[in-house]
Amino acid sequence: MLTKETMLKAYRLMMTAQAMADIYEANRPICKYVHSTSRGHEAIQLAAGFLLEKDDWVSPYYRDESLMLGMGHRPYEMMLQLLAKGDDPFTGGRAYYNHPNSRREDLPKIIHQSSATGMQVIPTTGLAQGIKYQESQKLKNYPIPPVVICSLGDGSVTEGEVSEAFQFACLHQLPIIYLVQDNDWGISVSSDEARTMNAYEYAAGFKGLERVQVDGSDFEDAYKTMEYTIDWVRKERKPILVHATVPLLGHHTSGVRKEWYRSEEDLAKHYADDPVVKLRKKLLTKGVKEEVLLQIEAEEKEFIAREFAAAVAAPDPEPGTVTDHVFTPTPVTQEVGMRCPEGKEKSMMVDSALHAIEEILNEYPNALFYGQDVGRRLGGVFREAATLAEKFGDERVFNTAIQEAYIIGSTIGLSALGLKPIVEVQFADYIYPAINQLVTEISKSCYLSCGKFPVSCILRVPIGAYGGGGPYHSGSVESTLATIKGIKIAYPSNVADIKGLMKAALLDGNPVVMLEHKGLYWSKVPGTEDARMPEPDSDYVLPFGVGNVVVAASQEAMDNGESLCIITYGMGVYWAKNAAKQFEGQVEIIDLRTLYPCDEELVYQTVRKHGKCIVLTEEQLRNSFCEALAGRIAQNCFAHLDAPVQTIGALDLPAVPMNMGLEAAMLPNADKVAERIRTLLSY
Repeated sequence: MLTKETMLKAYRLMMTAQAMADIYEANRPICKYVHSTSRGHEAIQLAAGFLLEKDDWVSPYYRDESLMLGMGHRPYEMMLQLLAKGDDPFTGGRAYYNHPNSRREDLPKIIHQSSATGMQVIPTTGLAQGIKYQESQKLKNYPIPPVVICSLGDGSVTEGEVSEAFQFACLHQLPIIYLVQDNDWGISVSSDEARTMNAYEYAAGFKGLERVQVDGSDFEDAYKTMEYTIDWVRKERKPILVHATVPLLGHHTSGVRKEWYRSEEDLAKHYADDPVVKLRKKLLTKGVKEEVLLQIEAEEKEFIAREFAAAVAAPDPEPGTVTDHVFTPTPVTQEVGMRCPEGKEKSMMVDSALHAIEEILNEYPNALFYGQDVGRRLGGVFREAATLAEKFGDERVFNTAIQEAYIIGSTIGLSALGLKPIVEVQFADYIYPAINQLVTEISKSCYLSCGKFPVSCILRVPIGAYGGGGPYHSGSVESTLATIKGIKIAYPSNVADIKGLMKAALLDGNPVVMLEHKGLYWSKVPGTEDARMPEPDSDYVLPFGVGNVVVAASQEAMDNGESLCIITYGMGVYWAKNAAKQFEGQVEIIDLRTLYPCDEELVYQTVRKHGKCIVLTEEQLRNSFCEALAGRIAQNCFAHLDAPVQTIGALDLPAVPMNMGLEAAMLPNADKVAERIRTLLSY
């Protein structure tokens, strides 16, 4: 219920926000990092902040400092982030002003927030997905049913990923509020340049998404609307969009100033809706004396001056902390369990992966598996999820739409709640729509939250070429993924490794991409029979960053300088093994097993023993992971090399051709590897 005391609290915090904006503007040389303020947006933000409970989740965007104040965050803490200070409680001096994250027990929770407008909508919808999963599986009993608020500007609603999130929220009826603050501007782009409809009108096209409109500059109207909306979502557990019209009174950012592109008429129109002026008038009509309001203004100016001075005096981050929190520490440091149980028949990789997921779902009720076609009817286009939905139900194993960005980005929200999402992109070629979520959100979450929000997830990606799959079902993407810092990449080549690495990925606590070669799933490709092995026991775990010597060279060949090593992974292991049969005892083969972390110590030790090295990949060669590794080998092993490091990979073509003859001409094979071995041994 809106009381005079609540209105006075709102007025005080509006004065706080105004004093913050003023002191930042007056100290531009000190406030040198780019920032935005909430001037004009204060009423709707404070209304939302006042009404949230500690178990709720919210994703503010970069202009939402008043939302932070309304939830109870201290200006000093926010200023530490503004000035990139070491004690910044959100990112440790690593991210912009009002890019918060928080796990404080007494306040609503906030996952890592990026600057990519609209990109927060998928991870935040993932939070609502996770809350619904917790409630349906009875994994957590909340005293007050939590809601999720995703705040976004009107300009970001036109982003394609926003529609993916809306679709999923509507389809699954998730407890989320999309709070759209519409100030008619996206930097210098006006609304009539950018869209044919506002967010309220756009929401009408999403069946199952409720919607309301509000004058977001009127605190009384904003409070009553948000009170109704939040209570409705707590009760109904359904999604709703709030379209709040607000003025933009400040600059877009400190670096893009309003006078550069906004007319005097436009600014006058916006200032006519100043929330501070409106609330001040209402308080006066309710009997609050002018001197009381002036006293509040003076007190907040003085308070903010003290807070700012303290923040300016705070120390900068220690340079030595720059590498902290790239990953959360993994508990998996040693290989444990039975790798090759005696008496078991050989299994196929696809079955070993399936059994690994089944064992995970059996052991961990907080684990779930979803993606395209992995549900009950098909169980994956490679049958890699067959029977799982039947065994665990459609709430734990289910199909999604063709929404690669949502599939991958939603894991952020689920992970923040302590869930263990396992998701699948149907083919490696189709991971590109999700790269934005991988790069912008997932990979940076642990680092920019100072370890508060590592993303624990497994992304299964069938990969590789065989048998005429064609240009959109045969690609290799490991080099693209290897450029993303903050994720781990596995590329198993046999039954034991895929199961052991899957179990390690589940326990790791960090984002893991499992690249699973389609040509090795059933060992149908001639020469890949060794991928089949007895399946390890359920407790088998293989740590990341540990390579494997799959073929050893003889000591005699090494002593005579007649040996070399091949560093490879995936299908390359079998091309190398089959080629090595022509050079008995002369070839040592290292299977990397994981590309990041990569067992460079084993690689360098092996190269130094032999003095000759080939790095082998299925990918197109130029500018690849393979060439980068070859460069590191050359740098670290130069004094031990008897010949230049050799690289073998696919031809530098834009895609894998459909025709099998053309496919074979493009890809490496055992004969091509054998030819290079013969040449290198002659050095």
